[in-house]
Amino acid sequence: MSNLASDDLIEIEGVVQEVFPGGHFLVETQANTKVHAHLAGKLRRYRIRVVLGDRVTVAVSPYDLTKGRIVFRHK
Repeated sequence: MSNLASDDLIEIEGVVQEVFPGGHFLVETQANTKVHAHLAGKLRRYRIRVVLGDRVTVAVSPYDLTKGRIVFRHK
């Protein structure tokens, strides 16, 4: 288990390019990189829908920039 604090995560904005089953998404960031992301617990808990084309904020670890967690959906 990682002891990475939430302060150590990098937040990147991007657009959802592909939707996979089970709450997984492919997000293209502003730097034209692809991130495989899943929904954060609060988004699942409050049933916030994320669909294709949504602008989202993804929190990624500084150790692996290809995987992350969607923490916010922009309006």
